[in-house]
Amino acid sequence: MHTDTTRENPQAQAPQGDDATQALAATAPGQLRVIKRNGTVVPYTGDKITVAITKAFLAVEGGNAAASSRIHDTVARLTEQVTATFKRRMPSGGTIHIEEIQDQVELALMRSGEQKVARDYVIYREAQANKRKTSDAADGIAEPHPSIRVTLADGSLAPLDMGRLNTIVTEACEGLLEVDGALIQKETLKNLYDGVAQKDVNTALVMTSRTLVEREPNYSYVTARLLMDNIRAEGLSFLNVAASATHHEMAELYAKALPAYVEAGVEFELLDPKLKTYDLEKLGKAINHERDQQFTYLGLQTLYDRYFIHKDGVRFELPQVFFMRVAMGLAIEEPKNREDRAIEFYNLLSSFDYMASTPTLFNAGTLRPQLSSCYLTTVPDDLGGIYDAIRDNALLSKFAGGLGNDWTPVRSLGAYIKGTNGKSQGVVPFLKVVNDTAVAVNQGGKRKGAVCAYLETWHMDIEEFIELRKNTGDDRRRTHDMNTANWIPDLFMKRVFDDGKWTLFSPSEVPDLHDLTGKAFEERYEYYEALTEYPGKVKLFKTIQAKDLWRKMLSMLFETGHPWLTFKDPCNLRSPQQHVGVVHSSNLCTEITLNTNKDEIAVCNLGSVNLPNHIVDGKLDTAKLARTVKTAVRMLDNVIDINYYSVPQARNSNFKHRPVGLGIMGFQDALYLQHIPYGSDAAVEFADKSMEAVSYYAIQASCDLADERGAYETFQGSLWSKGILPLDSQQILIEQRGQKYIDVDLNETLDWAPVRARVQKGIRNSNIMAIAPTATIANITGVSQSIEPTYQNLYVKSNLSGEFTVINPYLVRDLKARGLWDSVMINDLKYYDGSVQQIERIPQELKDLYATAFEVDTKWIVDAASRRQKWIDQAQSLNLYIAGASGKKLDVTYRMAWYRGLKTTYYLRALAATSTEKSTINTGKLNAVSSGGDQGLSAAPAAAPATQASPGPAPVPKACAIDEPDCEACQ
Repeated sequence: MHTDTTRENPQAQAPQGDDATQALAATAPGQLRVIKRNGTVVPYTGDKITVAITKAFLAVEGGNAAASSRIHDTVARLTEQVTATFKRRMPSGGTIHIEEIQDQVELALMRSGEQKVARDYVIYREAQANKRKTSDAADGIAEPHPSIRVTLADGSLAPLDMGRLNTIVTEACEGLLEVDGALIQKETLKNLYDGVAQKDVNTALVMTSRTLVEREPNYSYVTARLLMDNIRAEGLSFLNVAASATHHEMAELYAKALPAYVEAGVEFELLDPKLKTYDLEKLGKAINHERDQQFTYLGLQTLYDRYFIHKDGVRFELPQVFFMRVAMGLAIEEPKNREDRAIEFYNLLSSFDYMASTPTLFNAGTLRPQLSSCYLTTVPDDLGGIYDAIRDNALLSKFAGGLGNDWTPVRSLGAYIKGTNGKSQGVVPFLKVVNDTAVAVNQGGKRKGAVCAYLETWHMDIEEFIELRKNTGDDRRRTHDMNTANWIPDLFMKRVFDDGKWTLFSPSEVPDLHDLTGKAFEERYEYYEALTEYPGKVKLFKTIQAKDLWRKMLSMLFETGHPWLTFKDPCNLRSPQQHVGVVHSSNLCTEITLNTNKDEIAVCNLGSVNLPNHIVDGKLDTAKLARTVKTAVRMLDNVIDINYYSVPQARNSNFKHRPVGLGIMGFQDALYLQHIPYGSDAAVEFADKSMEAVSYYAIQASCDLADERGAYETFQGSLWSKGILPLDSQQILIEQRGQKYIDVDLNETLDWAPVRARVQKGIRNSNIMAIAPTATIANITGVSQSIEPTYQNLYVKSNLSGEFTVINPYLVRDLKARGLWDSVMINDLKYYDGSVQQIERIPQELKDLYATAFEVDTKWIVDAASRRQKWIDQAQSLNLYIAGASGKKLDVTYRMAWYRGLKTTYYLRALAATSTEKSTINTGKLNAVSSGGDQGLSAAPAAAPATQASPGPAPVPKACAIDEPDCEACQ
């Protein structure tokens, strides 16, 4: 009869208390250790393996002398094989569970051809497991044996509470299909040992569950719920509400936690004391604890790491308290029914139907409520004004969000300086200072400073500006940590189309071009070009072929990711506010188009409708969308009055015009819910109709607010006051640009006539819509970001909160429905970098539906954006994905973007024509890119797999800052 390698009496043999510690301490550094079933840890030795294998052989072959010699040699060889396996896996030492050793013994017997002995060994293991289970059940103890003790915070030891462990895991799996709580418990207990720290028990649960996500996406929800147990314990114990709690106990405890949280937050000078004036009992009763169950692991971990308020490193803000705090902060100036408004706001946020931008989530309800996302400035052409602008950048970076600077007015290199009788060094040296300021000022480490510089295409410094991000050349004239964008007038694009010449000027000699748009710009520009024919009329100019500059722009965009291409005239000619100023640039993420001047720094407040939450039975639920948008616009308008303004020009501008930017996210998810491929006419139609509905309800919501609160100050003379809606403003663009150079859709499906009549009476906000990137808030809500196509169907996302397996749950659902989801499919997805196109088993309809970003023709992305743009009074943060990128493809794509009436483009995410290295199959690292951000969601060309077969474009930073994985400033 053979024996288990650990059949000793656990009570007699297990070191207890200090003895267990001594056993560990006695183990030499680098030595292997074994976790026994009773939780004790002992040094690894091969003798017990030898005994177990020998007894297995004797049970089968008997103990005669003829067999003994063969058994001895075979056992010695097999023991050495098993030991070598673990030493090879863990050359620096480590811990192995007893079950892993027995698995290796089994494998070694099979590989050596000893099937009979292996079979007997397997049967014996199963019999022993059943015996232990029966014995433990009789003692009222769960499997494995509960002699594992937990080290509490005060250093004392207490038995591992198996009952509570089972409760937490069972709760985590409630309502979720195809998840196995017993498996999570079993695998977790393998990684526990006697004396394990209490916090490490939860960590073990979370780590076990997260490894199962690639098998079944619902494990992401399980993992989040297991993480919630630790979050609850941390927050509740800090607030002295409870030592810990289960999910179901939170139904009552949230109401107690809210007032305790507000009291503590005010005491620590983290929250606005005005929050104490709310009816906290009423608000506490309104909290819905069930909404803790809707987080994915990535979403909850992101909130915990980066959003929850903390004191001395302890997060005492629970998820639903967090949403209520934001809602209270946004309702704090409501004159009537303040609690009801706060509850309305809370329900919208906590249901994930809408999510406020990151600055709002960070700061609502705090002592410094800086809730706005974007700031746009114009830099004047004098030394004092330039450094005032840089100072404003520093202050805005310290307290606020992303910055867009218009540098066009600053004279070019070689321009005359009257005050010193010298010549200017141009824009570039000042941009170097801006770059270093963004690095230096970063909200105390909370978020990196982030800025984008804009320059018009006729500026004499444009050629050097285009090369700012190159890694070669004079580093004193390079900016490696900031973003850049071309501000392109329509006339330049016409010259590119017509193969004409282009003249560069210094703004010190042609200052009025900066403020002219459309036909007025063209006439004045051509006037200055004519003056160059007369010596001395224009002293500083340069004439080049427009196509040569265009090629250089595209080349640098591919090589460095910058400057982005944005279009001056569509932004201005379609602006509702052209009667009071000029749009001189966009913002950090290219979706905001607001007027700026020396007295006004434009400000915008952002939030996004979660589109898939409004798809019901495969259709857009317009009634629900109307309710969501109405509340969302009210929340955004409230930000303007509550907001902290670090510079007076920002307050002046925001109160005068009251712009907001309502956007959407989860567009790709909404398509999946309707079984519509991204690359299809149906997707373009949905982009059109869904944005029309958002626009329809958003404009009316702003009119409702105007009825209640009054129109914005500069309403008279605006396009709104003339009954000209965003759709109608396309006619202005067509007229000014010329029909030859534009192709836009003008169709509408809703009844806009009453809306046109209504806006003429007054509207609350000068601008209402803009589509931001939403990288982080999309993570929080568990949907695809913004209007992006799916990057990959399976990959590992790395951000400041760690590494997270991301798998497309819609694909898994459809593959399961067809009986195609198995371990082989998982391996195939890893091998093909998350693509389904080369997996033969998958039917073509699913290949079309689940095509990834680089498999969708860029034409569809541009067409969908063009349809959305007709409904939006601002712009879209639009990334363009191009597979097999070439000069010709870039040329066609960006010409098409302008031709289809787009106002701006954002990152070019280009995939080189040759990408050979496949993702790692059997490790946790899929498609890792050197930039360390979202795997493949970095800017072009870092979106490619880890290496490229041939030299390609250099990696470039994320939108927000060089070492941030997600843009938080503009979402």
